[in-house]
Amino acid sequence: MLHEFLTTYRAELIGRCRAKSMQRSIPNVNGTALDHGIPLFLDQLIRTLRIEQTSEPMRSRRISGSAGGETQGLSEIGETAARHGRELLQSGFSVEAAVHAYGDVCQSITDLAFELSAPVTASEFRTLNRCLDNAIAEAVTEFSYQREARFSDHAAHAMHERLGCLAHELRNHIQTATLALNAIKTGNVGLAGATGGVLDRSIIGLRNLIDRSLTDSRVIAGLPAQIELLSLADLIAEATSSATLESQARGCSLAVNTVDPTLAVAADRDLFMSALGNLLQNAIKFTKPHTEVSLQAYSAGSRIVIDIEDRCGGLPEGDSGRMFLPFIQGNADKSGLGLGLSICRRSVEAMGGLLSVRNMPGAGCVFTLNLPRRALTSDRNLKCQAS
Repeated sequence: MLHEFLTTYRAELIGRCRAKSMQRSIPNVNGTALDHGIPLFLDQLIRTLRIEQTSEPMRSRRISGSAGGETQGLSEIGETAARHGRELLQSGFSVEAAVHAYGDVCQSITDLAFELSAPVTASEFRTLNRCLDNAIAEAVTEFSYQREARFSDHAAHAMHERLGCLAHELRNHIQTATLALNAIKTGNVGLAGATGGVLDRSIIGLRNLIDRSLTDSRVIAGLPAQIELLSLADLIAEATSSATLESQARGCSLAVNTVDPTLAVAADRDLFMSALGNLLQNAIKFTKPHTEVSLQAYSAGSRIVIDIEDRCGGLPEGDSGRMFLPFIQGNADKSGLGLGLSICRRSVEAMGGLLSVRNMPGAGCVFTLNLPRRALTSDRNLKCQAS
């Protein structure tokens, strides 16, 4: 009888399963696949086989489930396998580990029975296969369910965090603007004074925050870039016009080179302006007071290069590789969401470009935006195909 064979060689079968898992470079799974799931499965299989030798063989379905898993309520094997799937996920294993673990049981039983010439009937093999099939199905189903739930929880947490940060920053800008406006309304201060500057900074901050959030939504949603042939000089002039106001409010200056009017880029206007505006805003935000932020836009072979250099004092060691990650803020100024540079890189890459940073210890850093160069036609906004 197969149940007698399994009872006698239970420890040997568990040992063989453990050896097979080690051969696949799967370490001891700490009470999941071997120390818990597989021994329990063997015990339930033994009980199922014993009941099937009685006058009421269908009672075994409460333990093993029926063929195809169609049963009223989850069977004992199903419950154990579901728990096994959860534990594998919690231990950091892939869903393949569950399939391999039960496959190892089948192979170990078959190999040992052949080696010892143990008689196994066709009916017993059908029961073995039914139990394995139901166990694998339940383990994989539960593993997938728990993984999807975990991803959903993480996504919801990240979204709530971002919305909370966004709402907090919007409220701060609006509150500051409201206070400045109320002070101006009293007639004691004018728009041209310091209070007017506070109002300007708040409005600029609101605009940048909204533009950044809209661009981020486009990139995350995977919407295709709307590529146009655009004048580089026009784009630089538009971006630096508003950035100049922000630099004045921050107490620094912005220097821009003369851009060759024949240069053009094939880019999505919104993504390009968002990326360039974010880089300028970042440079102005972190540069030291009474210093200069410079922008150089030029051609280098088949590429358009835009260098934005600030005087932030340089980056801490190791920050250049981390600063493009979301929610990373490496400077003492923690205002903002820590999303700007992450959005910049994704926006630039969506247009087939590259974004990098070069650290100048003790001085500042240079952000470089690199895009394919195009020749400007007579129609300065001629639509073209993305390459």
